[in-house]
Amino acid sequence: MDKVYEDTLLLDFYGQLLTERQYEIMDLHYNNDYTLGEIAEQLNISRQGVYDSLKKGKAVLNRMEEKLGLVEKFVKQKNKAQEILNSIRSLNKSGICEEDIITLKRIEEGIIQIIEG
Repeated sequence: MDKVYEDTLLLDFYGQLLTERQYEIMDLHYNNDYTLGEIAEQLNISRQGVYDSLKKGKAVLNRMEEKLGLVEKFVKQKNKAQEILNSIRSLNKSGICEEDIITLKRIEEGIIQIIEG
């Protein structure tokens, strides 16, 4: 998994456990794509302060993931849902009645909603 994507998921799952300042800095960096310099300027702190806060915040998020494993479970469920969707899409539907095709379409739509969140 891409490290930035993983960090963003960690922030989504556990961000409220950070201090308000750590969350603000991590949110600006990961969700708004601000550089350390831009964050420092906006919050009137040093780049080193931003760096330290990001590092400490990541450590907290990683500890929470080690203890709870919510992101790992989420990613596994999402991948499994994608596998199921791919299996449904690969079915030969030529011998299936129209009612069952409609049901399969509804199942596909439900799985897509799960995958896309």
